[in-house]
This record gives sequence, C-alpha cells and structure tokens, in this order.
Amino acid sequence: MESLIPVLVAGAAALAILFIAIGVAGSSRVDPVQARLTQLGSMQAKNLEELELQAPFFERTLRPLAGRLSGTVARFTSSSFTARTEKSLAMAGNPGDLRISDWLGIKAIASGVFAVLFFLIFAFALNAGVVVGILLAAVGLVVGYIAPEFWLGRRVRARQKAILLQIPDALDLLTISVRAGLGFDAALAKVVEKMQGPLVDEFRRALAEVRVGKARRDALRDIIPRTEVPALTNFIGAIIQAEQLGVSISKVLQVQSEQLRIERRQRAEEMAAKAPIKMLFPLVGCIFPSLFIVILGPAIILIIKNLAGPGGPGG
Repeated sequence: MESLIPVLVAGAAALAILFIAIGVAGSSRVDPVQARLTQLGSMQAKNLEELELQAPFFERTLRPLAGRLSGTVARFTSSSFTARTEKSLAMAGNPGDLRISDWLGIKAIASGVFAVLFFLIFAFALNAGVVVGILLAAVGLVVGYIAPEFWLGRRVRARQKAILLQIPDALDLLTISVRAGLGFDAALAKVVEKMQGPLVDEFRRALAEVRVGKARRDALRDIIPRTEVPALTNFIGAIIQAEQLGVSISKVLQVQSEQLRIERRQRAEEMAAKAPIKMLFPLVGCIFPSLFIVILGPAIILIIKNLAGPGGPGG
C-alpha cells in the first residue's frame, strides 16, 4: 500500500500539469485593437450638442460672439492700433490665448454692456429721462471700449514686475549651471526645468524656437519686445554680444548676476526709503482722526457742558 502512494502523487501531479497546459492552450490572446474597438463601441455615443456643452463658457459663447463683432470693430481701427494691441497682448503673456480678433470682440461686448448699464441706471433707476439716458449711454459706450485697455495695461505691468523680480534668481541658477560645465542651452533648459514664472515661459519659448532651427541670438532677441524689461534687455544684449565677440559666457553671466543683485538691493533700499512717505497718507487720513476723537472728545464734551451750565452764557 505504501508503494502506491508515490505513484498516486506522481499521477496527480501529471494530471495537474495536463490541465494547466490545456487551460493555457485554450485561452485565446485578446487582440488590443479589437479590445479597443469593443470598448469604443460599448461607450455611449455623444452627440454634437453634448460635446459643445463640455467646452468652457468662454469658448461656447463669448469667443464666437467676439469673433463676429471683431470684424465690425476692425473697420474703425487703424493698422497702428492693431499692431500696438497685438504687442500689448504679447507683453501680457497672451492671457486666455487671446488673438487680436478676440480682443476687438471683447472691447465691442464691453462697450455694449456699459452702454446698456448706463442707459438703465440713468434713464430708469435715477429717473433722469430717456434723452439723458441715451447721452450717457454714448458715454458708457466709450467707457466700455476703453475699460479693457486698463485691465490689459495692468496685466502687462504685473508681468513685467514678476519678470524683474525673477531675473536675479534665474540668472544665479544659470550662472551656476554654466560654471558646472553645462552649455548655455543646457543651462537654460535647467532653469526652465527648475523654475516657474513668466520669465521661464519666455526662456521655454526661446528654447523651442532654437530646437526648430532658429538662431539662438534671434530667439533671445525676440524676447525683448515681448517683455520690455530693461534688466532683461541688458542681460540678453550682453549674452548676444559675448557670443558675437567670442567672450566667455561664464564670465559674462557672473558679471551680470552680480550687477542684478546690486540693482535688486538698490530697489529694496529705494522702496524702504519711500515707505515713510507712503505711510503718511493712511496715518493722516485714518489714524490721526481717531486719535483726535479719543483724546480731544472728552475735553470738548466738558467744554460744551460748562458753557451750557448755569455759569455759561445762557445762565
């Protein structure tokens, strides 16, 4: 009986191996293309309306409306205004991927909205009359046409300030990378990898232009009209001049880095010197009146009571 146990174990193992082999051979491999087609076929088909509703509100409503109105506004705008607006959009970083046609449409929409608001407020809410409402609606038309320019100018100034604050840190990292043995393009790519901000976006765009065949000096020179930051302009000019004259870029970067740190310290000292003058207006307008009320208020009340008493002028 004991001699049959090894035989039974060997037979069970052989049967298990046979079943495993049959199972593996019988399972057919799934074609990935067929599986993907099956998955796509099982998905619920979405019609055009559902796909349009998934787009952002600006893409669905404002952008088509702005595109239709831009043609009307473009008839009354000069080529110089178009070029200036396109430059301002580039300096602002093209917020929302706005094109010149979109911007003109937005100005037209803002003009209509302000005109309607001015008419409703003055003609009906304040009962100024329909004639006055129409005249002020014309004023609202002009205000609505100009208002987006203030927003764009503020966006440009904020971006320029962010670039100015980021230049020293970016240049320090660029200098360290070049002195560590990297080439200028590789060091610039390292800055793009490690940092974020509008200056890094401009460097990323310049590197992309270099990769597609544009000369490095031209790619760097094109950053100047998109930013118009004097410190960045000086830095790019020094890099281009060093490349043309064959000067060591490492030394140029070191000198530029030290200069920018000095300028940053000078700007900080200038802001610190302006702080007392800026604090004067809130002190005079907000704090001093409250102090006068707290300090002189009781004295004024006592004087009024004494004057109104039996020994006063009326007693």
